[in-house]
Amino acid sequence: MAKKILAVLIVYGVMAVLLVPLLVTALFGGFREEAQTEAKAVYGLAEYYACRKAHLELEDYVLGVVSAEMPASFPLEALKAQAVAARTYEVRKMEEAGSAEVLYDVGQAYCTEAERREKWGENYEAYLEKMEEAVRQTAGEIMVYEEEPILAVFHAQSGGMTEDSENVWVQEIPYLRSVDSTGDQEAPGFETEVELTAEEVWEKLSAYGDLGVTAEELDFSGAVRSQAGYIQTIQAGNLTLEGQEIRTALGLRSTNFTVKRQGDAFIFKTKGYGHGAGMSQYGAKALAEEGMDYQEILRHYYTGISFENIA
Repeated sequence: MAKKILAVLIVYGVMAVLLVPLLVTALFGGFREEAQTEAKAVYGLAEYYACRKAHLELEDYVLGVVSAEMPASFPLEALKAQAVAARTYEVRKMEEAGSAEVLYDVGQAYCTEAERREKWGENYEAYLEKMEEAVRQTAGEIMVYEEEPILAVFHAQSGGMTEDSENVWVQEIPYLRSVDSTGDQEAPGFETEVELTAEEVWEKLSAYGDLGVTAEELDFSGAVRSQAGYIQTIQAGNLTLEGQEIRTALGLRSTNFTVKRQGDAFIFKTKGYGHGAGMSQYGAKALAEEGMDYQEILRHYYTGISFENIA
């Protein structure tokens, strides 16, 4: 693999296998002096232990991400899918940053031990064991496309179909294609309704430019939607705005929405929660409940990917 970090981790993984007999000896009485000297000379124990520490830190980080990003009550196969997605996302970001150390601020939520205890309460032990099992059973596993870690984005729930990447971030990514995710329709909060005053909507959207109308005159028209149902552009007064601009300005759950005016207010009805690209977490839950394993779930949401193990 071309990327440096994966090559290094793979080499260290091989080193770990070769060093197992020496490590067992160390655990049960220590290295013989000559064996330790030879191992240091041939493999470099300092590098081995440094890499082992990096692997342990990565897996601990994945545990924190899965604990924060997905409910512990979800099926184990869904949690395993989330673990692989979180690990893949992090490894890609580490590569992009040229870092051999875990990055903690690259777009994924993270839950510390203290936060897990507070979040799970009396279920802490059972939930922790389940989360650890999801991470342990997928340890070192990442998704790749053309031998590179994928951009493993995910969201809470789609509007019934996931979204093509270019409709979210402009760039067309071959493994982030729109796929069916009808299981999301059974997710809590799949359809929500928000009422905002016309004055509030006018004020917030005016940040994007001159609407050309007053708050009393403001209305929406000409919505252009993607195949998956997400609004790409919509006319607000005399201003054409992107669906994502509307969502951000008004705090909507997704860009899959309808809007109508009622007197001095607007009623926004949304479907799903999140940007809609990549894996739907509630969709993964539904597929796991149907009997899919985590790799089948991931192959469903990330088109044409394969798996590698960097451990």
